[in-house]
Amino acid sequence: QVQLVESGGGLVQAGGSLRLSCAASGSTFSSYAVAWFRQAPGKEREFVAANRWSWTGSSTYYADSVKGRFTISRDNAKNTVYLQMNSLKSEDTAVYYCAADRGHSASYYYTTSYDYWGQGTQVTVSS
Repeated sequence: QVQLVESGGGLVQAGGSLRLSCAASGSTFSSYAVAWFRQAPGKEREFVAANRWSWTGSSTYYADSVKGRFTISRDNAKNTVYLQMNSLKSEDTAVYYCAADRGHSASYYYTTSYDYWGQGTQVTVSS
């Protein structure tokens, strides 16, 4: 069992930066694939970024809308996943969720691929 707790959300002006953190419980967290999703009001939850293992090693993936602006990273010693968000835009406003997957699914962009979810943290970007 893994519990995930996000933090670091808040209100920021367009063009600014935020770093979200996701602290995980459980000694085997380092073996999980991890991801960030977001959900804006009235919209479905969408993929943002993921880190998973494949036969080629560790890989990271990003939604086109955040590529070049957001960076996912993890500190396994601290059982923490981060999402560094730069050059924020008003359309980045959403509740951001971290998620963990035991199986390192190749379908990393689907919410159904993940076994555990955090409660979410609100990010609001003012224009």
